[in-house]
Amino acid sequence: MSAKVLVVGGGGREHALAFFLARSPQVERVYTAPGNAGTPNNVPIDVSGGKDFGRLADFVRAEGIDLTVVGPEAPLCAGLADAFAAQGLPVFGPSLQAARLEGDKAFAREFMRRHGIPQPEFAVFRDRDRAEAHLRCLPQAPVVVKAAGLAGGKGALVCGSREEALGALDSLMGRRVFAGAGETVVIEEFMAGEEASILALCDGERALYLPPSQDHKRIFDGDRGPNTGGMGAYAPAPLVSVEVQRRVDAEIVRPVLAGLAAEGTPYRGCLYVGLMVEKGRPRVVEFNCRLGDPEAQAVLPLLVTDLYEALRRAACASFADLELETRSGAACAVVMAAAGYPGVYEKGKEIRGLSSLEGLGDLFVFHAGTRRGERGEVLTAGGRVLGITGTGPTLQRAVRRAYEGAARVRFEGAQYRKDIAHRALGPGAES
Repeated sequence: MSAKVLVVGGGGREHALAFFLARSPQVERVYTAPGNAGTPNNVPIDVSGGKDFGRLADFVRAEGIDLTVVGPEAPLCAGLADAFAAQGLPVFGPSLQAARLEGDKAFAREFMRRHGIPQPEFAVFRDRDRAEAHLRCLPQAPVVVKAAGLAGGKGALVCGSREEALGALDSLMGRRVFAGAGETVVIEEFMAGEEASILALCDGERALYLPPSQDHKRIFDGDRGPNTGGMGAYAPAPLVSVEVQRRVDAEIVRPVLAGLAAEGTPYRGCLYVGLMVEKGRPRVVEFNCRLGDPEAQAVLPLLVTDLYEALRRAACASFADLELETRSGAACAVVMAAAGYPGVYEKGKEIRGLSSLEGLGDLFVFHAGTRRGERGEVLTAGGRVLGITGTGPTLQRAVRRAYEGAARVRFEGAQYRKDIAHRALGPGAES
């Protein structure tokens, strides 16, 4: 079989998907739309704004694409999978209704309540005065204020006091810092514990699990500073023990799949479960309707099973006897970002040192915010610029390898955290 695959998106997750799909013996050619400076066979069609689905479908038909893999959430939440399915075009990614688990956090919380899925106490508000009154009635304790809509992974604000929570509410519903995403807010109980990410490939009825991982959202070491889209990740995360994984499957993922199927929207794609784990008890922080970014850069290097076969079977609702095989060892992804990110940042800085990382079997470079210049040079073009992933027989070795790689890459103003995987390594552990 010589398949053609289209990966939709232009970030580090999409580069990782394209890279490992191209390694499949079943795949002849991989295209990326719109892609970046590192992705293969870029197609100048960008559907991130929920438009141009027709143009993309025309390309898929014209090129004889066998499978379209959607990376980011925005086109899924705008109905790309539905548009393709209506034309008989195989696509890996959930329908618009199923993608509401990410696109509408109020819907997700109410869905979990209906199906008995463990989560924090919460309240949903579409009126700012009512939301303010609710906050003033809460005890002085940490609380989470979330934009219900898509906010690029930055719409969940953890507030340590009532005053801070009222300020967060003003940002979301008053000043509309995330535009329409903050028209509805969810005010949640703050959950103690430690976070982890579960990526489950789903065919509508069954889930196959990639190695559990842990993301690092804050911009600075020690989990300080504002939230970002993610500054690094590692896998497997020891926090997710065999027993925790069993509970996630029994108490969260299987009820989600059964509930969505019962409500007429079977889930086919990657279900990302953001967990809070306290004393072995997992509860849902959030759902996402796609692979995590940067988690994908940490988990895909550990997958032995043919990625194309797994995604194709999920899209066609046919896991049957398929199991996912992963290799031993660990992987660590370090995100190199532009100066000023996650705030205002400059673009167009030349990136040097990439050639020194080519051909290394234990080190991967995944482009995110990059583009080609007029001379063919690689330039920065986004906030998160590159993901450097190291692998090794132990987490310590994988972390060390990732930072060795990051030290070889240079661009003006480059910043990255120096403590990825610190929770697993512990204080004083060699990295």
